[in-house]
Parts: sequence; C-alpha cells; structure tokens
Amino acid sequence: MKNHYQLLIIGGGPAGLAAAVTASGQGISCALLDEQAGPGGQIYRSIESAPEQRAQVLGTEYQRGKGLAEDFRACDVDYFPETKVWSLNNEREVGVLYKEQSKIISADQILVASGAMERPVPFPGWTLPGVMQAGAGQILFKSAGVIPSDGVVLAGSGPLLLLLAWQYMQVGVNVKAMLDVTPLSNHLQAMPKLPRALLAHHYLTKGLVYQRDLKRAGVVTKIGVSNLHAQGDGELQSVHYLHWGREHSIKTDLLMTHFGVIPHIWLTQAAGCKHQWDSSQQCWRPQHDKWGNTSIEGILVAGDGAGINGARSAEHAGRLAGLQALFALGAITQSERDSQSVNERKRMEDERHIRPFLEAYFAIPKNMLATPDNDTIICRCEEITAGQIRAAVDNAHGDSNQVKYLSRCGMGPCQGRQCSNAVAHIVADAGGQAISVSSHFRGRPPVAPLTLEQLASLSQENTQ
Repeated sequence: MKNHYQLLIIGGGPAGLAAAVTASGQGISCALLDEQAGPGGQIYRSIESAPEQRAQVLGTEYQRGKGLAEDFRACDVDYFPETKVWSLNNEREVGVLYKEQSKIISADQILVASGAMERPVPFPGWTLPGVMQAGAGQILFKSAGVIPSDGVVLAGSGPLLLLLAWQYMQVGVNVKAMLDVTPLSNHLQAMPKLPRALLAHHYLTKGLVYQRDLKRAGVVTKIGVSNLHAQGDGELQSVHYLHWGREHSIKTDLLMTHFGVIPHIWLTQAAGCKHQWDSSQQCWRPQHDKWGNTSIEGILVAGDGAGINGARSAEHAGRLAGLQALFALGAITQSERDSQSVNERKRMEDERHIRPFLEAYFAIPKNMLATPDNDTIICRCEEITAGQIRAAVDNAHGDSNQVKYLSRCGMGPCQGRQCSNAVAHIVADAGGQAISVSSHFRGRPPVAPLTLEQLASLSQENTQ
C-alpha cells in the first residue's frame, strides 16, 4: 500500500466498483479499500463465491453484481480487501488498518462510497437474544447459506423485508408472519407519487410478484401493525403487537426486524463535511452537488452513503463521481467529463423515479422513531433507556451531544453508531422541536473499533 494515491475509493459496493472501473486505464494512481474479503458490498455480498443455486434464490438483482465484480477484477486499480478505514480528515488523510498494520495514507481525491446501514429503531424487547436485524439474516444467507431452522417472524417496514421473506420462502423457511408497521395513511400519501414511480415499473412489478408468491405460500401479512413488543425470560419467546385495535401474539424464538436503511455517514462526519436532514428519507446525509462533491474540496460521496437510492442508481453515481475525480486530477477535460456523463446521468435519474413513492409509502411513524416507551433501552452499550434521555432533556440538556455527556449514551464500543439516530429523535420529541434542527452525535476517529495494539502499530514516520 502506497503512502499517497491520486484517487482513493473507500467502499467496494456498486458505487465504489463502478468508480474504480471508470478511473481505470486513465494513467492515474488509484486504490480501492474495502472491509469485506471480496467485492460487492452488502447488496452483492459474496457474489463471486455464492453457489449458483443460492444466487438463483437471491434473485436477479443480486446476480447483477457478478458482471460488475468481473469488470472490477479486470481493471488496473490497487485493491485492498479486508481493510478497515478508521479515520478521514479534511486534509484528505485516511487512517487504515491492513493486515493488522495501521497506516496513514493520503490522496488528492477521495471518494467515500461507504454505503448504508440498517436504521436502528429501538422497541420493547429489541435487545433480547433471538431478536436481530433482517440485514444480518441476509448476510448469513449470502455468505454462508445459513437460514433459520425453526421459523421466523419478520417485522418492520421496507422493501428488504418483503425480499427476505420471499427468499426465505424459496428455500423452505417457515415465515410465521410478516408484521408491517407501515401506517395505512402512508398509502394515501404515496398515491400522488405513483404516476412517476410507474416510469420505473420494474421495481413495482417485482414487488407485486413477491407479494403474490408469499400469499400463495400462505404467509400471513399484517399491515398497519403497532405497539410491537418482543417478550421472553432471558431470550425471545413471543412477539406481541396491535392490529386493528386488537392485541395479538406469536410464539417464536427468532424475530428479524427492518426499518429501512440510512446512509453510513461516520467517515464524512469525521472529515467535517456538512450534513443535512433529509425529511423524505428520515435521515441525515452529506451535502453534495450533482457530481458528488462535498463541502470539502477533494472529498466526494456516491451511492447510498450520499442518500438512499438503491444499487443500480449507486452504480451510475459512482461512475459520475469517477469522471469528476478524473477531471479534477486533469486526466480528462471538462468537455470529456460532460459528454461521458450524459447517458449515466439519464440512467441514474430513470432509476430514481421510484424513490419518492417508496419513501412516502414506507415512512416510519414518527412516534415509533421517538420510542415512546421510557423503559426501552436505547444505548445498548451503556444500557441507557429512553426515559433517562428524556430526563436529561427535562434537565435542560436539549442537544444530543449534551445528553451524551450527561448520560454516557453513545460512549460505548459502537461509539453511537447504533443509537445516534434514536437519541436524536427522542431529544427532538422531548424538546418539542423538529428533528431537522436537532443535533447528531459528532463524528470522531476512530470511526471503527481499534485495539490499542493496532493503533500503536502506526509507524514512527506517520506519527510525527
């Protein structure tokens, strides 16, 4: 690994891979860093090693990643898998851990293609053994073919929940129920956006096919579920919920939840890039222009780390950011950048026609985001409850970072990655203010866990 590159790409998902292929062969030094063992990101995880039968079950969207991975393997960029990026600053210096050796490298242009993470939404019982996120279930299936042996209840909201239920059904998993927390009022709010969504009708068609197949298989789906609770003595034993005003329960030892995805912003936060609240996607995202340039010169973002738009859109955004980086480095002219971007930008915009409909349809209820049950643990690391956070706000601590200082919420091993959004929603709700004016935990290095031994492995040259 060199100490300096002209272009450094962080993330090996669709955006990062597409950007690397675009930059290849242009006479610049380029490297791609990724935490996984192979290319693909979360959406195409293990695409090179997944058996054909498993790939077929995972669907055509998953199989699409194989061609992208092949194109990436054929390009001439330096590739560093199993590499942890733990720091990024506004001087375009990057802290990495590669083969247990910490190193500080730099670049003229940095593309952050860090992707998305599942939105953590705390609810009563969510910390019980047996409750896990649907994304973890997909990782187990994609990487190792591991599936639930005694059935599963799926709960939450979003397209991934429907996709996972369909995939599990294909391999014989007993999907005991799908509990959709999407309010019926969302359907009415989404209807005006349906005509535009029809321009990307392949997404709608696929979703309808999944729903039809699940119904034929006898999978029970309940829409408009509320008051979701997981209960058990030391481990999950049952799931309780309200539906049409009546309380129901299902016996199960496995509950997988999903409440949509949000951009992984820890690196752009650590670098000091400006961020903004996106009300339609109910999350913070880095500010950027149409080429992916952030508020810090030389740092670009692309893919779901810049805003949730899906894997296909991420590919196009990655290519556009790659072209912009090449232009900034003087490898291509502005006219070359603009002419090569026309088709990519049109395809990206075509893919995004579906997003306003999906965002309105699958919006998480605000009262659920604010975790009304005061006994629910919000910060799993420090075991801080929603009630303790509200008490801090009542004690004149009306900012997420002030609540953090007072309660230690967000100071555990995950450094707030799993609780920051929930804390911000509770602080905003308790203080009677809009989430858009509330604060987010400040991003600081290391943005990923490091041992003292790993940190101490920095060379003397890099520590001076």
